[in-house]
Amino acid sequence: MQKHILNLYSDAFNLIKQGIKTIELRLNDEKRQKIYISDYIQFINLDNKEILEVKVKNIYKYKNFKDLYKDFDKVSIGYKKDEIANYKDMEQYYTIEDIEKYGVVAIEIELL
Repeated sequence: MQKHILNLYSDAFNLIKQGIKTIELRLNDEKRQKIYISDYIQFINLDNKEILEVKVKNIYKYKNFKDLYKDFDKVSIGYKKDEIANYKDMEQYYTIEDIEKYGVVAIEIELL
């Protein structure tokens, strides 16, 4: 079990605070590859430094954003433009080669 610290912009932070249970991660981010089931994540709101702590309940691997977004809430813990994304935005932002190489994952979280 590890504890991770990740910064979020307000829109995504507030959705998690309101109880969104799933968020998406990109496997081509080295830091996020190291998140596992039962780990803890401390999210820090970049605008006001508010903190949320969650536990990772499950991780689901997908081959593309379209399939992931059929099943999971569209909250990204990536860059500001990705805060509340749809799969077409994400697949334009990441190359098809990156998506095929790394895949994408959704994580199910539980607020502490």
